Amino acid sequence: MTITGAHQEGTGPTTRTWLWWGRRRSVALDVGLGLVSAFECALEGVRFAEKTAFPIPLGVLFGLIAGSTLLIRRRWPIAVVLVSIAITPAEMGFLLTVVGLYTLAASDVPRRIVATLAGMSLVATLIVSLVRVRQDVHSQELGDPGVWYVPAMAGFMAVGLTMPPVLFGLYIGARRRLMESLRERADSLEQELSLLADRAEQRAQWARTEERTRIAREMHDVVAHRVSLMVVHAAALQAVALKDPAKAVKNAALVGDMGRQALTELREMLGVLRASDGEQHRSAAVPLAAVGAAAAAAAAAAAEDGPCIADVEDLVGQSRQAGMVVELAVQGEAREYAPEVEQTAYRVIQEALTNVHKHAAGAKVRVRIAHRDAEVAMQVENGAPDTGSDPAVAGLPSGGNGLVGMRERVHALGGVFVSGPTDAGGFRVSAVLADRSAAEPAAELVAESAAESAAESGTRPGAEPDGESGAEPAPEPVAKPGDHGPRCGSG
Repeated sequence: MTITGAHQEGTGPTTRTWLWWGRRRSVALDVGLGLVSAFECALEGVRFAEKTAFPIPLGVLFGLIAGSTLLIRRRWPIAVVLVSIAITPAEMGFLLTVVGLYTLAASDVPRRIVATLAGMSLVATLIVSLVRVRQDVHSQELGDPGVWYVPAMAGFMAVGLTMPPVLFGLYIGARRRLMESLRERADSLEQELSLLADRAEQRAQWARTEERTRIAREMHDVVAHRVSLMVVHAAALQAVALKDPAKAVKNAALVGDMGRQALTELREMLGVLRASDGEQHRSAAVPLAAVGAAAAAAAAAAAEDGPCIADVEDLVGQSRQAGMVVELAVQGEAREYAPEVEQTAYRVIQEALTNVHKHAAGAKVRVRIAHRDAEVAMQVENGAPDTGSDPAVAGLPSGGNGLVGMRERVHALGGVFVSGPTDAGGFRVSAVLADRSAAEPAAELVAESAAESAAESGTRPGAEPDGESGAEPAPEPVAKPGDHGPRCGSG
């Protein structure tokens, strides 16, 4: 949901038109009421001048001035009511009193001031009504109408003239304030919805970026390792083609196997991407949910069908067939881990061996895997490269993304990754991954604590504190003990 600038500022073409017409109508109403009130007070000024032996022109002028104050009722309602109270003894300003009290009660003037002025107007009207009714009773010689007749009639006239406009004004003012509060609330809700929509779009974009990064990492791991081995075998094939035909045939068969395996893994990955893309198109009405479902489906499929730690031995065997001297050492009792841990451990070793093929041809390599109580550790260390190795083999291209991808994989699972050169001139890659299945009983408590901490600090759980990655790692599902069946792929 998006809000245009015109609606956000409340100054769209339609809104401006309605405001213009509303102001015109208000001005016309005030002018009309002011003219009627001035005419009424002018007529009553003539009668007042006749009763008090006051010059009639001055009485008319006084009435016109007093009645015209109704023009300023919206800006200064207190002044209008005070004028109406002041001219009450002259029996002038009926319309001025009624409209002035209504405007005062409907305005934002404090209620104590409204009550005070309304009481003053009531008392003034009551006094004038008492005198007027008493005069009428004596002039018409109605006899003795009773003790309560004059006060009752005067009170009825005073209350009837003062209370209805005050009560109606209080009702209109309360209704106006309610409408304004509802309008402000609607505007705030609309802005909140806009912010939520923007945040959802940002999260969707983040999910797409994370999925693209994951896909690029998988493509790099699959293609780089297989193609690197193919280049190594092709170089060896070129070197022994004339000297040892049998070995050349063997190397050619290995190159073919490597190519077929690479194509198979690429087809599987593209199949997952097509399925995820179709699911996203079917859920086009909810972009964020579609992106999240597609990302989760792709990640789950990759974890289910991906390689595992048990395939490391075959991986080492392929490097040995390419002429690399590799020593594999496994410590501790091997066991099954969560699929994402198995796949990450395999990819780290695979990428480390690929880097040795690229940058340290002819070097001896030691691969170590340690199964500990609550974690699995792996280390790939190579010696100094052989200076007498075939230059064709050593000329493999490098994109510089291998170490970055390994670090992202390990950090996404909350592990530790360290890499760097050794004193002997080689290179060492080490990683430690926690056994996520062992922490399954406390997973719910940890998730609740992370959510509470994120709510207090204003950040989402899963963000990297050291700032090594610009995007937050996607939340990893907690594996259950019964979900770790034989899921290893071909590697």
